Amino acid sequence: MKANRRRKMFTNSSAQVGIGTLIIFIAMVLVAAVAAAVLIQTSGTLQQKAQSTGKQATQEVSSNLIVKNIEGVRAKDSSLVLSQTIDLIRLKVGLNVGSQSVDVNQVVISITDGTTANNLVYAGNQKSYATIGASDGAMDTFNSTDAGKNLQKLLTGTTTTSSAFNNADHYFTVDKIRDEDASFSQSNPVMNTGDLINVYIATTSPSAVSADYKYVGTTNTSAGLKSAGLNLVPRTVVNIILTPESGVVTNADFVTPSSYGVKETVQLYP
Repeated sequence: MKANRRRKMFTNSSAQVGIGTLIIFIAMVLVAAVAAAVLIQTSGTLQQKAQSTGKQATQEVSSNLIVKNIEGVRAKDSSLVLSQTIDLIRLKVGLNVGSQSVDVNQVVISITDGTTANNLVYAGNQKSYATIGASDGAMDTFNSTDAGKNLQKLLTGTTTTSSAFNNADHYFTVDKIRDEDASFSQSNPVMNTGDLINVYIATTSPSAVSADYKYVGTTNTSAGLKSAGLNLVPRTVVNIILTPESGVVTNADFVTPSSYGVKETVQLYP
């Protein structure tokens, strides 16, 4: 008779430990995948913002106007009796090398004689002085082709939008000197590298208005000069700031000569 055999149940828990480890491993992989997706999405967003910021920064640095020189013109009558003040400023303006195109329609020019400060926009700008929701902000009777007529209206005209005001203390006008690619016009004043323009700022004084001068340069002002509120007598400190839509602000500071003598056109800057 065989001896009784002892039977023992074999127990192995290693499989249970392996399943737990596998679950933890899978969970870690899922977490890592989610984290990687978030990082990739974040890095993509940051890259886009960095590119956009870099483009804007480059434009801000590289796009700027250069004032080549500034001349002042005195009003006169038919007998060549000259005003005692500078009544029109003519700026010769170009672009810096490598500059982006500049829309003159969006340029704001600030000018002060130490007492009065005028903020001027382009005479063809339809929005700056417009009534709310309208596009009637351009200088009244603005001519889309004739720079000479616009200069005349700048010196002698008024505009009524949301209110009535003199053109002389609200607008500036321009005329092209060099425009090889024909990109610049009165209705679309866009400057590219190499372009050169004249910018006209009215500085007509109250004394010149009361004297009823008939000409400013070759422009007939017999319709009557309108005051810009400025008084550019000899030894006046003048500050001009040109602020484009994007790009570097351009400053031009000068002091008018101690005497204008018999000069109709006076060199002011540099």
